[in-house]
Amino acid sequence: MPIGDATEALDTFYAYYRLPEDGYEVVVAGPEARLYHTVLHEIPPNPDVPWDITQERPGYHLHASIAFADLDPNDYAGAFISGGRAPEYIRYDVDLCATVRAIAEAGKPIACLCHGIEILTAADCIQGKRVTTVPKCAKDAEQGGATYVDEDVVEDGLLVTGRGYGQNTEVVRAFLDRLQAER
Repeated sequence: MPIGDATEALDTFYAYYRLPEDGYEVVVAGPEARLYHTVLHEIPPNPDVPWDITQERPGYHLHASIAFADLDPNDYAGAFISGGRAPEYIRYDVDLCATVRAIAEAGKPIACLCHGIEILTAADCIQGKRVTTVPKCAKDAEQGGATYVDEDVVEDGLLVTGRGYGQNTEVVRAFLDRLQAER
C-alpha cells in the first residue's frame, strides 16, 4: 500500500483494516519509512456555499514501515493504491513505479481508488484496460492508455478500480476475491 503525505484517509484506512481480516498483511510503503499525514476530501454538503472541487482537511497519521526504494515486488500478493493528493507527488518515484509495474506484469491483483490512477499511469501498467476514477482524473487514465468508464467500480482482469471511498466495500471485496483466487 503506497502512501505519501495527503493520502486520502478513507480510501486508505478501510483497506488497511479490512484486508487483515482475511489474513493479509498490509505493508505500508512511502518515499521514506516514516509517519505520514492523511487528509479528508469531500465536497462540503452545504448548498448555501457551493464548492466546485473537494475541500481538504487534515486526517489521521499512518506510518510507512518501508521506503519505496526497499520494496521487492516478489514479496507481495498484490497492490492496493489509494487516492488523495499523494499520488500526484509520489507517482514520480521511479522505485514505486517499478514495483507497481512488476506487480502488474507478474499477474498479481491491483486495486486502485480515486487519484491512485495517476500512479498506475506513471507505472505504465493500464494500457488497454478499462478503468474508472474520479471524473477529474479521467484524462490521467486515458493518458496511461486506458479506457475511462464512467462507472463507480470497474473490474478488468486482475485490476479493480473505483471512483473513491464511496466504493471501498465493492473495490476491496473484488480485490480480495482476486487475491484469494491467486493463493
